[in-house]
Amino acid sequence: MKVLVINTGSSSIKYQLFTMPAGDVLCTGLIERIGEKAGVLTHKIYPCSNKEVKHIEEKAVRNHSVGMERIAALLIDAKFGVLASANEVELVGHRVVHGGETFSSTTEITKRVKDKIKELSPLAPLHNPANLIGIEVAEQIFTKAKQVAVFDTAFHQSIPEEAYRYAIPSKFYTENGVRVYGFHGTSHRYITKRAASLVNKPLDKVNLITIHLGNGASMAAIKNGKSIDTTLGLTPLPGLVMGTRSGDIDPGVIFYLNEALGYELNDIKNILNKESGLKGLANDNDMRGVTERAAKGDKEAQLALAVYTYRIKKYIGAYLAAIEAPLDALIFTAGVGENSAIIRAKSVAGLAHLGIDLDIELNKVRGGERKISTKNSAIDIWVIPTNEELEIARQVYELKSITRYVS
Repeated sequence: MKVLVINTGSSSIKYQLFTMPAGDVLCTGLIERIGEKAGVLTHKIYPCSNKEVKHIEEKAVRNHSVGMERIAALLIDAKFGVLASANEVELVGHRVVHGGETFSSTTEITKRVKDKIKELSPLAPLHNPANLIGIEVAEQIFTKAKQVAVFDTAFHQSIPEEAYRYAIPSKFYTENGVRVYGFHGTSHRYITKRAASLVNKPLDKVNLITIHLGNGASMAAIKNGKSIDTTLGLTPLPGLVMGTRSGDIDPGVIFYLNEALGYELNDIKNILNKESGLKGLANDNDMRGVTERAAKGDKEAQLALAVYTYRIKKYIGAYLAAIEAPLDALIFTAGVGENSAIIRAKSVAGLAHLGIDLDIELNKVRGGERKISTKNSAIDIWVIPTNEELEIARQVYELKSITRYVS
């Protein structure tokens, strides 16, 4: 069965085509800068397991409909295609960032589901509208396929009430749904399954702290294979320091910026989401650049790394307490987590007394799957590459009885 996985951003479309249940990748691709003067499409096919063929197009892509049409054309292209017809795609899995409390599992997309995704857009204004565009365009292109949504928030629906409720008047939860939802759930779910296998524990018995570090970042406390807490909340803004997002901040800072310094709310929203984090501290949201500058003695970059990793370390301690059971492993994943030895080292420095002891030599790795703790470490430390697209494909394929949302 051919399963196409689509991740639509505000100006991009990322896609992978799988053969299921084997999970073999037939092709991958990314369209960037949709709606700009100079778009870029990168399309890779895998005619055999150890080889890829890359095709790059640099030209304007007017909108998402044009982009999706180009993807469909490439899938059946005589030179770069892997299908005889777009009708070979039987399932299309869509990453949707925010599912609120409505969606706790993989769900077939209906009009009511689309309406609910739109209704939840204020909670993820940079993501849900783009996800919805991807769904609607895919429905027009892949007319024979079932369209299925996999929600970033679904994995965290197991978080207990004492962890997901905010200490504000209850009406904001009961009437408006203001609570912790969490994100990157597909990544945390994939890592949890893989880690359970690596530490040789049943999924329903494994206890983990998973650390997803990319331009966006989050951590999750996993107890008996389920998420019991996570750093992101109502929105993808709180928690860890990120590329351009502040992470945790005293809410009073917002009042001060508004009342004392005269910033409007939209300006403050932009500052906290797009001008803060690494960018705010070091004027650069690319971890590679910040790390290089820090190694050369740049004080701003060194402070940014210190703040970034201190926040991770604080949450490690908090989640060790929250899990209330021996931890099987601490996992680093995603772009920064998989590739930055210095970030991993700084994040666990000084934690040997808690049973977390990093092996400096084993930690010298970029990408790949590797245990990086010492033999004496009571808690395993692992680098595990995430694969959200494969996890989406698996969830879509494994959906035996398609769940429909009923209002």
